[in-house]
Amino acid sequence: MNEQLDEILYPPIEPYESGELIVGDGHRVYWEQSGNPEGKPVVFLHGGPGAGTSPWHRRFFDPERYRIVLFDQRGSGRSTPHASDPRADLRYNTTWHLVADMELLRRNLAIAAWQVFGGSWGSALALAYAEAHPHRVTELVLRGIFTLRRHELEWFYEGGASVIFPDLWEDFIAPIPVLERSRLIEAYHRRLFDPDPGVHIPAGVAWSRWEASTLTLLADDSLVEEMTDPAAATAFARIENHYFMHGGWFEEGQLIDGVDAVRGIPAVIVQGRYDVCTPIMTAWDLHRAWPEAEFVVVPDASHSASEPGIARALRAATDGFARDMSIDVAEPEPDEVREPEPDDSAEAEPDEVAEPEPADVATPEPVDDAQPEPAAEAVETVAAGVPQPAAHNDPDHDPWSNPWADPEHERVDGKSDR
Repeated sequence: MNEQLDEILYPPIEPYESGELIVGDGHRVYWEQSGNPEGKPVVFLHGGPGAGTSPWHRRFFDPERYRIVLFDQRGSGRSTPHASDPRADLRYNTTWHLVADMELLRRNLAIAAWQVFGGSWGSALALAYAEAHPHRVTELVLRGIFTLRRHELEWFYEGGASVIFPDLWEDFIAPIPVLERSRLIEAYHRRLFDPDPGVHIPAGVAWSRWEASTLTLLADDSLVEEMTDPAAATAFARIENHYFMHGGWFEEGQLIDGVDAVRGIPAVIVQGRYDVCTPIMTAWDLHRAWPEAEFVVVPDASHSASEPGIARALRAATDGFARDMSIDVAEPEPDEVREPEPDDSAEAEPDEVAEPEPADVATPEPVDDAQPEPAAEAVETVAAGVPQPAAHNDPDHDPWSNPWADPEHERVDGKSDR
């Protein structure tokens, strides 16, 4: 963090509560809350996928007005198992697992509806969640729009961006033999998921260095160093590559085509003019489909939320929404749950929770990541997930008593959070 950002964002704060949510499939998701326990709820969605959250992400929000929820998506950050472990199984790590995890976390924290804030991959996850659960979203703040359409992936990972960064591109393709360079995402997939650390670690570092080196308008050596730490880089590259191999489990153009579901939600779209990672073409397509959302183009920025112009626009968006402390949540339509075909290819590890109440959160079937071709169809969902109670550090505080609490929420007994 530079001194200029210290002048733009709110001062650093610490969480007043944190824990691990057992989401099933052997995964535990780290979450935390900071700011005002009685404030306007907001959930921060990190990028990647696979980047994890950082303490400075809390600083986009006024701590006096916001109840700030951060969580590390499956396999990343402080969630376990970490994707840097060669034994980590990514079959249960898909967009729709993350959407289900968000609903489980929301219910577990007794939040009726929340603002959803996401950048880069986080913008895709925010749109996916909001289009699936629009009645649970009060506002959307989106940055560096990325929807995983095929031409978006090909631009950055198959050679398009090489016209701007030919020197950095040489480093990116160096680990891949010449005969495999026509399909780089697949070539990297074979190396990232090779069990030999001598193969997957250099591949992870090369993948992550390419991205870190192109995120900002001016080179940020500290960001490159942070993102090329071997464990962090391996997890980041594996999860990203896994999602890109399957097109995010979206139909082509699904997120932009589905904006009618969120058209009535107040929203701000923030986009750097010179974003090479997620070029403005995608944000423009979203803007044309959704003119009701405020569209802010930052003229002197690329992709990263740490760039001053983007950080300033994001804070302005959250400050503007903080003035509206009301909540008007429409009654949701009953969710339609489709029963999947039986699949004996893999079984999730059972969590040791004694006779939990069944949750109404849908979790998708696992994917078989051994297949090199992207999945042709969206993953079907089945009811699963076990909510865990949030044990607050203050014994006199009752999170279910504040005006943002979900009146339909019912506490569920289970393993305590740490």
